[in-house]
Amino acid sequence: MNVLISGGSGFLGRALSKELLERYQNNDRNMHITWLTRDSSQAHPNNVAMMTYDELATSDSHFDVVLNLAGAGIADKRWSDERKEQLLASRIKPTNALLAFINRTAVKPKLLISGSAIGWYGTQGDKPLTESSGFETDFAHKLCEEWETLALKATDDGVPVAIVRTGVVMHPDGGMLGKLLTPFKMGVGGQLGDGKQIMSWISREDWVGAAIFIMEQHLASQTDAQQGILNGENALKTDNDVSAVVYNLTAPNPVSNHTFTKTLGTYLHRPTFFTLPAALLKLMFGEMSTLLIDGQKVLPQALQDLGYEFKQPTLKQALTEQKG
Repeated sequence: MNVLISGGSGFLGRALSKELLERYQNNDRNMHITWLTRDSSQAHPNNVAMMTYDELATSDSHFDVVLNLAGAGIADKRWSDERKEQLLASRIKPTNALLAFINRTAVKPKLLISGSAIGWYGTQGDKPLTESSGFETDFAHKLCEEWETLALKATDDGVPVAIVRTGVVMHPDGGMLGKLLTPFKMGVGGQLGDGKQIMSWISREDWVGAAIFIMEQHLASQTDAQQGILNGENALKTDNDVSAVVYNLTAPNPVSNHTFTKTLGTYLHRPTFFTLPAALLKLMFGEMSTLLIDGQKVLPQALQDLGYEFKQPTLKQALTEQKG
C-alpha cells in the first residue's frame, strides 16, 4: 500500500507513520509511506520517502491513501490578523496542492483523509456534540469550515473523503501536554478560569489507532451494509454521489479543566494550587484565550458506532499507558 502524508513530520504524522510501518510489516504486508514536504533535506526515518510540493506538481506516482495533516498549530501564537492569515494559508496551500495532484493523476487515490478540529463546532459549553451537531460561528469554526469545504472537492474527482475533527491530543512528546509538563513538574501548574470548561481530548495512541481504523474501514467498504454504516449520520453533503464523512477524534470521556488539572497533578505527584483567572488569560492571549476558557463536549459517536475500541478511554490511562 502506498500512503502520502502532508504534515508527516509533525506530532501526529510521525506517530502515524511509525505505527503504519510496524503494523503492516508485522503482518507481512507492504507499506510504503511518503512525506510531502517543502524541504527534502528534513530529517526523516530511513523507511520513509520524501517528496517536495514541486515534485508533487509533476509526479505520476500512485497513492492508495492520502492524509492531509499539514497546518500550523492554532494555539502556538496569539491570534493577530497576520497570524490568522498564516493559520489559514498553512492549511489551504497544502490542500490545494493535493487537490491539483488528485485532479491530474490518472489513477486516483482510494481515500483522502483530511484534518480538521473540533473547533468546527464553535464554543458550545457542556452541550454534548456529535458529528451530526450544528455549530456556533467564531474564528475556529471559520478556519475549520474553509479547510473542510476545500478538502471535499476531492469528491469531484471521484475520491471519497473522511474529515477527522481532532480534539486536544495527549502525549508527553508534544502538543498541549508536552507544553504543560514543565510548569506542572515545577509545582506551578493549575486550573484555568473557573475550571468548569470541558476539554475534549484523545490520547495520541488512540488518534493513530482511530486514523488507521478509519482508513481500513473505508478501504474495505465494498458491501452495501458497510456503505450504509459509512454514510450514516456522519455523512457530509456533496454535489455528487461520492462518499464524504466526518469523524470526531476525541476520547469518549471528556473532562473539565478542574479534573484535568487534578489528574495531571496526581500523575506527576505535584500540587495544583494555582489558578489563572479568565480575565488574565484574556489579557495574555486575547481572542485565542477562548481555547483555554471556553469548553466543548465533543463525543466520538461515529467511531464508536463503527466499533472502534479505545485503548485509553480515560485521562488517567492516557497519561500512564501510552508508548513513547
